[in-house]
Amino acid sequence: MTGIILAAVVVGCVGVVLGLFLGIMGKKFAVEVDEKEVAVRAELPGNNCGGCGYAGCDGLAKAIAAGEAEVGACPVGGAPVAAKIAEIMGAEAGEAVRKTAFVKCAGDCDKAKENYKYTGVEDCSMVGIAPNGGSKACTYGCLGYGSCVNACPFDAIHIVNGIAVVDKEKCKACGKCVATCPRHLIEIIPYEATYAVACSSKDKGKDVMAVCSTGCIGCGICAKQCEFGAIVVENNVAHIDQEKCTGCGKCAEKCPKKIIQKQN
Repeated sequence: MTGIILAAVVVGCVGVVLGLFLGIMGKKFAVEVDEKEVAVRAELPGNNCGGCGYAGCDGLAKAIAAGEAEVGACPVGGAPVAAKIAEIMGAEAGEAVRKTAFVKCAGDCDKAKENYKYTGVEDCSMVGIAPNGGSKACTYGCLGYGSCVNACPFDAIHIVNGIAVVDKEKCKACGKCVATCPRHLIEIIPYEATYAVACSSKDKGKDVMAVCSTGCIGCGICAKQCEFGAIVVENNVAHIDQEKCTGCGKCAEKCPKKIIQKQN
């Protein structure tokens, strides 16, 4: 009986000593926690999409708390989250401009010529190494096999009649589709953008028309119509500067290929 009591006392003493040791070591080597960082992280949505340019929400929270990132840097949270974080940081939220992804291609199955039927792995990166870079005759257009669809964490992009189409209401402009597209067809534009050019072909006009009935032929009529210098034609394809565009619609009205699409 005495042996049992002695053993219990020894175990208890060892436990107390270890507890004190761990407590002292815990305080000595404790990592200081930035309360602002914790508060900011709690307001971020937690999608870890990387659209902010940091390695997930933890990385962004740390950067904001350190003053290395804007309070409105989260594209998913938008203005509401920016306002809450601004309050935590004691800063002005500023005006958050909502953005969305846009696919610069209108060459669907009805408009783009197809050279052959592809029957391999349905992934754009894999299709790109097939003959001619894929079955479509246009080597700049959307391949239509949904790598962007798989990359989107918000179900905001789908393949419709052979090309990727963005659902503006679901899109958070995180940029994952932009990074995934092997042909670099997707760009981020303001949600309120009125017009955008749905083509990325750098071929000359006659070559474009040979493979797609709706592609930009680089004629420059749109640029001549624009009174605000919002359209330039570079590498045989038109592009709209959204900061200069007033949404007058003259470019779209005069475009012979009707490739300048109205967005809202």
